[in-house]
Amino acid sequence: MAEDPVAREDSEGAARRTTGVGIPVVEAARLDGDLTLPDAAKAVVVFAHGAGSSRMSPRNQEVARVLQDAGLGTLLLDLLTAREEPVDEATAEYRFDIDLLSRRMVAAIDWLEQQPDTAGMPLGLFGASTGAAAALTAAAERPLRIASVVCRGGRPDLAAQTLAYVRAPVLLIVGGNDPQVLDLNREAAEQLHAPHRLDVIPGATHLFAEPDALKQVAFLARDWFQDHPLVPATRV
Repeated sequence: MAEDPVAREDSEGAARRTTGVGIPVVEAARLDGDLTLPDAAKAVVVFAHGAGSSRMSPRNQEVARVLQDAGLGTLLLDLLTAREEPVDEATAEYRFDIDLLSRRMVAAIDWLEQQPDTAGMPLGLFGASTGAAAALTAAAERPLRIASVVCRGGRPDLAAQTLAYVRAPVLLIVGGNDPQVLDLNREAAEQLHAPHRLDVIPGATHLFAEPDALKQVAFLARDWFQDHPLVPATRV
């Protein structure tokens, strides 16, 4: 299910189409998402937001714009439904349910494979905070479909049981002033068998709210996806 696409242009005049989409999942009627495809896009990066956030996260949107400028499509996705979000805000019931969140990431991956504009496109994943655990688990579940993974201030420790099964190259980005999460990422990196790198942004805290910190995240993510090409995946 898709709404009418909205055509946009970036500062250099490159066209991109943003379409509101609905992705069916077992536990709910649908998840809402925004699929943006630049002209001649040859790959798509699916975003998994962190706890208490949504596809409207300004941080993920900023990173997505940098990826779009580089010619990559993006899918910004609500991992919770409109009914679940207020429940989670009050009880935190869903935000640490990595099994649920990763199943929904897998549903988005499978949905993209079924759409005429994205079928067969290589896919990357970008996960923030708890969304990083969902992205890594989904990458382990769909090893032939996911070509690269980037985690921003992630909680890969919440995906500890699946880290060894991730086959895609993984970039872990953590703020230098986020010591607990940095330690968790260092420990998780030791469990990854896939090619990986841990980048620390000096002076940045968990949300990368410091001047230029998020811009550094976006450029690191862009370069990672470009240096580890989203080559066409072997079909399952």
